[in-house]
Amino acid sequence: MAEENKSGCSGNCSSCSQNCSSRTQESLLEPTGEYNNIKHVIGVVSGKGGVGKSLVTSSLAVLMQRMGYKVGILDADITGPSIPKTFGINSRAMQNEIGILPAETKTGIKLMSINLLLEDKESPVLWRGPVIAGAVKQFWHDVVWGDLDYLFVDCPPGTGDVPLTVFQSLPLDGIVIVTSPQDLVSMIVKKAYNMAELMKIPVLGLVENMSYVVCPECGEEFKIFGSSTDTIAEELNIDLLGKMPIDVNVAKMVDNGNFEMYENIYLQTAAEKIEEKTK
Repeated sequence: MAEENKSGCSGNCSSCSQNCSSRTQESLLEPTGEYNNIKHVIGVVSGKGGVGKSLVTSSLAVLMQRMGYKVGILDADITGPSIPKTFGINSRAMQNEIGILPAETKTGIKLMSINLLLEDKESPVLWRGPVIAGAVKQFWHDVVWGDLDYLFVDCPPGTGDVPLTVFQSLPLDGIVIVTSPQDLVSMIVKKAYNMAELMKIPVLGLVENMSYVVCPECGEEFKIFGSSTDTIAEELNIDLLGKMPIDVNVAKMVDNGNFEMYENIYLQTAAEKIEEKTK
C-alpha cells in the first residue's frame, strides 16, 4: 500500500486501471440485483451462538423503521433461521419474472430467510458450507429488495463460511457485534473483532444482551452473568451501543409474532448511533 500511495492512489478503484491488491479485494464483492437500490448494509455478528444476535438484528430493524427508514433483513443464518418466526411470517416467498420477492412484516420491513423457501419450515437444511454461502449470495442478488435505506444481515455465529462470505461479498458499511456479559465471552468477542479488522470492515460497536434481570417485586437489577462488556469495549476502543436485559415480554411477543410491538428503549441509542456512523 505504501508504493500505491506514493504513486498517487486515491482509493477509488472505479477510476483506476491498475490491478493492485485493493482492486483484487474489491472484485470479490457481489453485485445486487438491477432492481435494487440499497444504501447501507449492516452485518450483525457474534462469536458464539445463544447470545441473542437475531433478537438484536430484529430490534435494530424495527427501530430504524420507526425512525422513518426503509429497512430489510437478510437472514444469513441458513441452518438456524429464526427471523420469520420473530415477525409472525409463515407464508412462503413468491417469485416473478424479475426475481424472488421478499416477505413484508406488518410495518413494511422486508425480509428473506431460507424458511420462506422450504415446504416444511421445520425441515433441517443439510447443506455443506459452499452451498450455504451460495444461498446467501442468492439472497443478495436474486431477491427484489427495491429501495432500502438499511439492510441488516443476520449472520450465523462464529467466523466460518457464511460470515466470511458476507464480509467479502456484500458491501458492508460496518458490523455490530452481539455478546453476553460473561468473562468467557470476551475471547469470543475479540475473535469477531479481529476478523473484521483483517477484512477491513468497520466495527460500529457492541451490544450486550442478557445484561441483567429486573426483580418484579423491588425493581432491583441483578447481573446474573457478570459485567465484562464495558471492559472489552474500552480495551478494543469501540462503542458499547446498548445493553438489553432479560425480558420475559420478548419471548411472548416472538411466540405470538408481535415483535414489532415491542418498545425496545434499550437499543434506541444504538439505532441512533448507527444512523450517525453511516451518514
